[in-house]
Formats: sequence, structure tokens, C-alpha cells
Amino acid sequence: MTSSSSRRGFMKQSLGVLAASSAVPYFAWTRSALAGASANDRLRIGCVGVGSMGQGDAADHQRFGDILAVCDVDANHAAQAKNHERIGQGRADAYGDYRRVLERNDIDVVSVVTPDHWHVKIAIEALQAGKHVFCQKPLTLTLEENQLIRQACRKHADRVFFIGTQQRSDRDRFLRAVNLVQKGLLGEIRKITVGINGGDVGGPFAKVAPPPELDWDQWLGQAPRVDYIKERCHYQFRWWYEYSGGKFTDWGAHHIDIALWAIQQDQEGTGPVAFDGRDAKHPVEFRDGYPLQDDCYNTAHDFAVRCQFASGIEMVVDSRSENGILFEGTKGRIFVSRGKIAGKPIEEEWDKDQFTDADVARLYKGKPYEGHKENFYRCIREGGLPVSDVYSHVQTMHACHLSAIAARLGRVIHWDPQAERITGDEQAAGFFARTPRPGFEIPRVV
Repeated sequence: MTSSSSRRGFMKQSLGVLAASSAVPYFAWTRSALAGASANDRLRIGCVGVGSMGQGDAADHQRFGDILAVCDVDANHAAQAKNHERIGQGRADAYGDYRRVLERNDIDVVSVVTPDHWHVKIAIEALQAGKHVFCQKPLTLTLEENQLIRQACRKHADRVFFIGTQQRSDRDRFLRAVNLVQKGLLGEIRKITVGINGGDVGGPFAKVAPPPELDWDQWLGQAPRVDYIKERCHYQFRWWYEYSGGKFTDWGAHHIDIALWAIQQDQEGTGPVAFDGRDAKHPVEFRDGYPLQDDCYNTAHDFAVRCQFASGIEMVVDSRSENGILFEGTKGRIFVSRGKIAGKPIEEEWDKDQFTDADVARLYKGKPYEGHKENFYRCIREGGLPVSDVYSHVQTMHACHLSAIAARLGRVIHWDPQAERITGDEQAAGFFARTPRPGFEIPRVV
């Protein structure tokens, strides 16, 4: 990028390239080249949700552009991010309403790192506002939201949408495991065990007035209006089905993603066809899939959900196994986690000379291997789908949500992956979507 080119002119050119996912790179790109670009050429970024995870992501984004705005419904978080030396540097504008970020024409990229139940609404509105979007996992709250965000991304295909599933950028462990499976080096895969740990147990918690720095009504968003409980908010939100899916969508969004990718069941119309949730326990009593207490954590904390594929492969999503993924094939088995990749095929290097740079580039959709956010910003400038694309992630979220629904109801539910609907169980099918509070509806893009 030359210093004489305007940022707006460059963006217009790059957007034309983005339309074709197989586009030839527009120009050679490196992080160092971007870091040395003129101020007029650097991408401009707005960060929505700047709590602990959001601040970590924002600091990463700052390497690739200038953060002009930060936003959080907790004013303390917004102030911290504004003044953080690696984020706002005292110069970014701080907001409590994300719409103030989206309405700014000088922002090219929006990072969404809010609680899960806010992801899709903000992400779709960001796409509609002409922004490229980074969104943390898990992307969605419901099966319906999967369809809504996928359709929005199809409609706005000139914008890059990227998911924070960083395990897709771990060459030595997860990419190696995916390559081993896809090349058939383990034989036919018969069983996959996805260890995601158990959720927290806690409560009853006190209902108190929200702290003055927090806009509690805005934090709740589409979720039902309830009294403030400190343990409903910030990190602990994930232990309430009202805002998340517990471990099914927390670690599940990472490990189920790798499992489906490896067996090439991460494309539309694929995935498990049955989910057995009979072996699942919750911290409180449930009736018809809903908790009977509103002052305790309620997501499943002890479970082994068995997911059946039409091919005969079984995937067990459980809280009792070691955190990671165990692939068992007719020739061998491997275990992979963030800390290791192990098994006889690894010890004996069954993939020697079969895990090359070309293999990694194939998994990276034709892009060179590099860090996770590097891939996002490369795709903004060169075109093409990122390694963590919305379409494969929707398939992961189908499996995550269906596992949670089966666990909540304590029975087997059946899924038609082509029609994308729960079959033969009217009550279970009722969990496909949720009715948002008035004023917090999610846009429906056609």
C-alpha cells in the first residue's frame, strides 16, 4: 500500500475484490507492511464489548488499524478501554450505545465481544452499516439466529465476517489433527469424544440494585426483564440459558467446530441427525426444558450427549472426559487439545510428508498460514473466505444448540440437517427460536 493512495479509495477497490471468494490477492500483504502504512490507509476500528475478553481482542485489533471508538454498557469497561495504551490510547471515543459506533462512516471494522445473546443483532446491524465484522464465539443464541446471520452474510458478501475460533489457526495441533483425519490416515472414523468440561454450579444469589455504571436494561437486551443478580452479568452470564448455552456453546463452539471440520460435516446440509440428552444434569430442577428457579445458575454441569450421524459416526459431547477431542478410527486414534496432540499416529509420524505447506494452505482456504486475526485482515484486503467463516460456524452452532436442547429436555431429539428443523417433537421444535423483548428485535435480511 502506498502512502499516496486514499483509505476510502483503497477500501472501494478491495470491496470489489471481496465479492469473489477465490479472488487472486490484490497485492502482497504483511503485518509489517500494514503497520507502516500511512494514517490515511490504516483501517479504522470500533470495538463493541470491551470487558476482559473484549479488551484482549481490542489490543490485538490495534496492531492492524486505529481504534476510533469503544463501547460497553458498563461505563467502567468503556473508560478502561478508552485509556488503555494498547486500545484507545486516550484518543478513542467511548460510548454506552453500540449504535453510535455503527452510525460512524469513518469506521471500517467492528469487533463484537459482548455476551452471546447480543452477538447476532449487533453483527447484522454492523453488516447493514457497511462494516467488516469480527465476532467472538459462540456466534448465536438459537437455531433461528444461525439462519439469520448466515442470510445476512450472503446478502452482504462484500464484507468479511470472521469468528473468534482461534483453534482453526493452530497448525501444530488442531490443523494437524484435521489433516490426519481428512487424509484417512486414521482409517474410517467411528467415534469422536468431545470433552468440554462441566458448567458452574451456584446459587441462590441475591437480587440487588444494579451498580450505577451498568445499564442493566441494555445489558439484558432481547432477554426477559429480570432483577439484577451480579452473577448473571459479565463472565458468569454463560451459566444461564437466557444468555448462553453453558459449556455446550462455550467450549463446544471450539471443539465441536474442529470435530465437524475434520470429518467434513461443517457444510450446510450436513451434521448429526440425532441428539441423546438423557444423560445430563442441571444445577436446578427443570420442567419442560425450563428452570424452576431464577436465582441459580441453570446450564448443564454434568452431561454426556450422544450425537449420531447418518454415516454411523457417533460424537459424544461430555463434561467428564479430558478437555479436547479424541478421534477414533479403524486404523488408529489421536487426542488433541490446546496443550497437546498425542497417540500412536503422532508418535510414529503417520503424517510424515503428508502435512505440508500446501495442506495447510488448503485448510486455510488458499491463504498462507499465519495468526488468527492476521487471516481476518488479510481477507479484508485480498478477498476470500477467512479460515473461521460464518458458514461452517453455523453448522457448529447447530450441533451446540441441539445438544443443549436435548439436555434441557432430557431425551433424544431428531434433526433434519437439510431442512434444518427438529422433527417429530413439537415441544423440542419450540426451542428453535426465542421471542425477543420489544425494541430488541433482530433484523431479518432478505
